[in-house]
Amino acid sequence: MATISVIIPTYNEINYIEDAIKSVDFADEIIVIDSFSTDGTREKVLELGCQLLERKFDNFSSQKNHAIQYAKGDWVLFLDADERVTQKLKSEILSTIQNSKHGGYKISFPHFFMNRFMYHKVDRVVRLVKNNELHFTGDVHEKLHFQGSEGHLKNFMIHYTYKGLFHLLQKKDSYAWFQAHTSYKKKKKATYFHLIFKPFYRFFSTYILKLGFMDGIPGLTLASINAYGVFSRYAKILLIEKDLK
Repeated sequence: MATISVIIPTYNEINYIEDAIKSVDFADEIIVIDSFSTDGTREKVLELGCQLLERKFDNFSSQKNHAIQYAKGDWVLFLDADERVTQKLKSEILSTIQNSKHGGYKISFPHFFMNRFMYHKVDRVVRLVKNNELHFTGDVHEKLHFQGSEGHLKNFMIHYTYKGLFHLLQKKDSYAWFQAHTSYKKKKKATYFHLIFKPFYRFFSTYILKLGFMDGIPGLTLASINAYGVFSRYAKILLIEKDLK
């Protein structure tokens, strides 16, 4: 029988972590890699019988790479605290790891925004992989490298993407600063052309090409905020370049 480890990165997720852990109670082990939470997250993790690792956060890839070293399962499932494995997805995961055709599998995540799931705003990310020479690269939108071919699971993962409009805007600004500093270190330049064209294209891509308009007002709102996030990133790159001249 193939075994499975679940890895969950956390920081101050007391309102979410218990339900996340309970949704993967089928796992052979659950490893939580925490960035020294102060809200009771670590105590709740220990209370629920999970393995707790603590590490100062530097970037998302390093956190997960550290946790991978402790995973003993034949397979690894990566889960965020605001995500939930449904019963249908659980059954598909357990069936897949016993009769796998691929080394890794993408899972679909419809966004949850303004009290509804947006099935035309879906991320597809590799989250279930064989535990064989795994590692992540990238600081924010990290990429998972694994051995073998790639498949796609049919059932959705529940993802409570945004905890309100203020949280979403705050998240976009936080990511924008992080991406701006990363881009500057890699000597990627920003121009006023990027500042105008890139946000417009992100809106067009999200709202038109990816059928966001079919999600009504939430689709329009999310496309606008995504465009703002891109604008914010390039504006911050220009600010960094200006300040360091």
